[in-house]
Amino acid sequence: MRDAVVVEAVRTPIGKGKPNGSLAHVHPVELLAHTLRTLAERSGVDPALIDDVIGGTVDQVGEQAMNTTRYALLSAGFPESVPATTVDRQCGSSQQAVHFAAQGVISGAYDLVVACGVESMSRVPMWSNVPEGKDPFGPGVAQRYPEGLVPQGISAELIAAKWSLSRERMDAFAVESHRRAAAAWEGGLFDAEVAPLDGVTRDECVRPGSSVEVLAGLKPAYYDPTFGERFPQIDWNVTAGNASPVNDGASAVLITSSETAARLGLRPLARLHSFAVTGSDPLLMLTGVVPATEKVLRRASLTLDDIDLFEVNEAFASVVLAWRQETGADLSKVNVHGGAIALGHPLGASGTRLTTTLVHAMRGRGARFALQTMCEAGGLANAMVLEGLR
Repeated sequence: MRDAVVVEAVRTPIGKGKPNGSLAHVHPVELLAHTLRTLAERSGVDPALIDDVIGGTVDQVGEQAMNTTRYALLSAGFPESVPATTVDRQCGSSQQAVHFAAQGVISGAYDLVVACGVESMSRVPMWSNVPEGKDPFGPGVAQRYPEGLVPQGISAELIAAKWSLSRERMDAFAVESHRRAAAAWEGGLFDAEVAPLDGVTRDECVRPGSSVEVLAGLKPAYYDPTFGERFPQIDWNVTAGNASPVNDGASAVLITSSETAARLGLRPLARLHSFAVTGSDPLLMLTGVVPATEKVLRRASLTLDDIDLFEVNEAFASVVLAWRQETGADLSKVNVHGGAIALGHPLGASGTRLTTTLVHAMRGRGARFALQTMCEAGGLANAMVLEGLR
């Protein structure tokens, strides 16, 4: 049976998703094109050999409309014969692209494929694809959930309440994310994965001087008296400090089979071992990482103790801490180079950003197995197990 391996993985530095952000001047097509171009250069692969490019983007509107991935590969100089598609599984869009790419290689549909993603939240703000006054859910969903669905920030608050996660604990988790990210940069641990762009060489949101005392001064980010009345259990502990920021960035991984890698002289970084996707309660929409983790471990015939490294997307500190309470995972193995709270969360790019960071960390630490999982809007989650190759 064929396998699927990652042979190269790159990302841009991550900028603030605001008009004054370090990458706000870069069109999202060009952000993604930069990673595709760098991927081809670093791997030495002729782009004409690539069977498909599968990209993730969440807000597919304006400058991120019309199949952004296709125009990114054309801008990158790939041959016109290389196809592309753009997918949306919300925050897990580019992780889903990895799943699709690997499954295509394993099935024999592809020999060489790119999974990637991009989001420019400075140029295409969140919810830009839902015009004011328009309902993206429809009457059937309204009938099923008559009290109404809630924004992700309220879900994060509900999770904090359900798992009794204090403000102090979430702030401490956020501070540790910044500490690890800063240490990784200072130690040169991101050098192999980051492709500097227009003089931007580092992630813009990492705050080495962050502290629990500083974060304690921040106001609740999602306080709403209407939701407070509906959900009296909420203590309003989620802030901008213990949640991921809005960001600009792109990332890409090159996936092939071990056989093709050997034929082309490529060195695999990791094998894509097992995959899972699951749905969960759309009110507690960010908890799908728990059943997704259980599901992918079953498929891999592994236990939590077999996993050396984890990447659990830090959309909110409450998500990762609730996941940890349910699974019992060792936090010292989770997001070892920092997570999205520090590095940033450019929605469509985050899945392959996590994969990029994870495969390089696996190689650096000699990890045998690693697990990546992401929560996604609407009550969804992706998970996959990667195997280190020695």
